[in-house]
Amino acid sequence: MGSALLVIDMQNGFCHPEGSLPVLQGALSRVEDCISNTASAVSEARSAGVPVLFTRQAYRPGRADVGPNLRLRHPGLDEVDGLADGSWDAEILDELDRRPEDPVVAKNRFDAFLDTPLDALLRGLGVDELVVAGVVTNLCVESTVRGAYMRDYSVTVLADCCASVSPRMHELGIEVMGGMKFARIATVARFDFSPALAPR
Repeated sequence: MGSALLVIDMQNGFCHPEGSLPVLQGALSRVEDCISNTASAVSEARSAGVPVLFTRQAYRPGRADVGPNLRLRHPGLDEVDGLADGSWDAEILDELDRRPEDPVVAKNRFDAFLDTPLDALLRGLGVDELVVAGVVTNLCVESTVRGAYMRDYSVTVLADCCASVSPRMHELGIEVMGGMKFARIATVARFDFSPALAPR
């Protein structure tokens, strides 16, 4: 079995200054550092021959798949048709150099395993160890890490490749994932994308 880098929801709608959610609700804390560090992680994974997969939050035309809870969470998103499937808002950030061969999994809930082909895709690639980066640390990242843990993946979260609405929310997410042993916590500067997947 092998490893993969999973980059969660690092798309224009969450991370670009002109994306729908930054415009409506403000930028994520330290998002520029998160983007730069994640770009480094993507490059290092490629150099080590580790597959890189991306998820993106996207909603169908008509937005029936948003659901009432998420609609309440992000007031105003419907009015600007934010995160619409096929839109610039829903696309992966250019800075991350996504390539045509990199799988992209569309989702409409926090957990990237929920009602998506992510698990089947990872199994098909022979992956049993995940290295995770992305946003938002205590929402989609933590939810996906919990989903991976319950499916018996070994998980490492690159803390400096994640961001949330505030430093405290980021720290809480990292504390929960590490403290409950859902994942090992590392940084991209101290992580070796070798088959051993061991912190440096």
